[in-house]
Amino acid sequence: MRDHPPESFVGLDIGTSAVRCVIGMVAPETGKLSIIGHGSSPNVGMRKGVIVHVEDVAEAVSKAVGEAERVSGMQIGQVTVNINGSHVQGQNSRGVIAISASNREITDEDRLRVEEAATIVKLPSNREIIQVFAKNYRLDGQDNIKDPVGMQGVRLEVDTHIVTASTPNIRNLDLLLERTRLSASHHTVSSLAAAEAVLSRQQKESGTVLVDIGAGTTNVVVLEDGEVQHVAVIPMGGNNITNDLAIGLKTDLDIAEAVKLEHADLSGVLKRSRVGVVVNKQRHDFDAEEIKMIVEARVEELIEFIDKELRAIGRSRKLPGGAVLVGGTAKMPGIAQFTREKLELAARVGKLESLGGLQDTVEDPSFYTATGLMVLDMLLAPTHAPKSGSGAPIDGVFGMVEGLFKRLRK
Repeated sequence: MRDHPPESFVGLDIGTSAVRCVIGMVAPETGKLSIIGHGSSPNVGMRKGVIVHVEDVAEAVSKAVGEAERVSGMQIGQVTVNINGSHVQGQNSRGVIAISASNREITDEDRLRVEEAATIVKLPSNREIIQVFAKNYRLDGQDNIKDPVGMQGVRLEVDTHIVTASTPNIRNLDLLLERTRLSASHHTVSSLAAAEAVLSRQQKESGTVLVDIGAGTTNVVVLEDGEVQHVAVIPMGGNNITNDLAIGLKTDLDIAEAVKLEHADLSGVLKRSRVGVVVNKQRHDFDAEEIKMIVEARVEELIEFIDKELRAIGRSRKLPGGAVLVGGTAKMPGIAQFTREKLELAARVGKLESLGGLQDTVEDPSFYTATGLMVLDMLLAPTHAPKSGSGAPIDGVFGMVEGLFKRLRK
């Protein structure tokens, strides 16, 4: 393994169509997190967020990390990496313990015990818990307690949201990193990392759904009262739009991809009746109305799946913070307005929270997950993670990691 410079923090987003790496460092003079390196490489070794060709993914990881290392002038050995795919699932669980201390005062140890109790759930042998998020505590029947430490009582309960993943997929991810001489300091879900990069404190408190639309999957996370309420991965993304265009327009996939990138528009305004793309020096013309119908049908289907996740937790049309869109497909013109109409919620494309350094190079929505993973790599480091009641090491949204990441699989 390479040595990981203690002052650098690394996020590695292994996506279906591309691998992206972002390196950051806390500037000593300002105490502000700055981006000092970034890299990306096409990835052809995954299907819907799951590794299917290890060598291809390893090559993409090596290229993206190598590019980030060259830009930053640093060598890295540890990364915070995302776990993706429809095998990632969230479920609610409750933990209950008795307080045995003579003064009945709740301690940090009691809080950890009750959270541990919530993880005692029956799981198949091929699944494991990767994260546990405490939503609220209950003390002797008193509900909606955010932090019970210091209070007195005899029965402490906690409602949690547990994120589980397929053990073989996690093992494959770790073996892949070993091949590229890297190791994972933390694992998390793509949407949670993106939320850390783009959501404000107010959005996390009021209730917001973050939607990360990648090539093969769409990651969804609902945050409310500063806590994770729901996590889901939908096995559908930008590649499905490309496939539909290839079938509907009766054309090759590379031509369909060019049509999607150049002419997929959900704003509802057709500037021309015919549009064309040039692929391999050859021009191909298509009916603009037909393209619009195909794209709208697939995106509407995706939004229906998102709304289904919101209905499952009673939040459909009930999130004051609305929907925030990130990921490569979020760059499609008109997608925010289209989402607003279909979900009947406020919707916008996410914008990166303030960072220093090379921020302009990662302003693209497809880089937000990697940037969020880098931020979490810093926040979860022992020297930087905020302690209970002591506040965060840096200002703004990044200070809200306490409570959001109660427990992480190392």
